[in-house]
Amino acid sequence: MIILITAAAVAAAAVHVLIFYWESVAWTRPTVWRRFGLASQEDAETTRILAYNQGFYNLFLAIGTILGVILYAVGLVGPGLAIGLFSVSSMVLAALALVSSGPGRWKSAIVQALFPLVTVVLVIIELITSTP
Repeated sequence: MIILITAAAVAAAAVHVLIFYWESVAWTRPTVWRRFGLASQEDAETTRILAYNQGFYNLFLAIGTILGVILYAVGLVGPGLAIGLFSVSSMVLAALALVSSGPGRWKSAIVQALFPLVTVVLVIIELITSTP
């Protein structure tokens, strides 16, 4: 089970690193700003600073997730679990916030939340089934 949990957590981190790249590095490229529903290059330039900042939130969540995986792997189970679960749970909550921000955000929210949610569910199952 730990292999599945680790794979889901690493996949969640990878998705959030990709989102960081899109928002903080490549935001003004037409293929990127169109993906985020912007109508023009001017809109991309206007929102560039906001996207840049938001991208770093995604990067920090990815770093927290990977840190949790590493700490868990080296035997610091409690801290690794706490940091990792906090990070992937924050990803899920951010996806819920995205859905609540307006119509047409479901696809993006699912992409953002799928692997973190799988991670949380697998950790819960592992904790329930391994408790004596």
